[in-house]
Amino acid sequence: MPDRTVLVVDDDPVILKLLEVNFEMEGFAVITAGDGDEGLRAIREQRPDAVVLDIMMPKLNGLEVLEAARADASTKNVPIVLLSAKAQASEVQRGLDLGADDYVTKPFDPIDLVERVNAVLHKSQLA
Repeated sequence: MPDRTVLVVDDDPVILKLLEVNFEMEGFAVITAGDGDEGLRAIREQRPDAVVLDIMMPKLNGLEVLEAARADASTKNVPIVLLSAKAQASEVQRGLDLGADDYVTKPFDPIDLVERVNAVLHKSQLA
């Protein structure tokens, strides 16, 4: 039985499946959401240990989801790793300034992403 749960929020079904498989291979239970609205609802209802959050999505974008999660006392401490094709330094800094724990740019190495999620989980447990 997995002892950690990760929520993956991305509107690309190929990326969702790729990350689901990779996180499961590393012992995570995986919840997926296909848009920002669904993702925010899952953060609030499922209370995952960590979130991998795409930025460019329909309904709510990832930055809006991040801001809403950080503004809610019950979800403000959930580690969130942004995953985005937006790779400019200003975009990365904006995501971090809004409260993301890490920012990974696409294209990405799924194993590296899993390691970075593990790192933010470890850091959050020490806090």
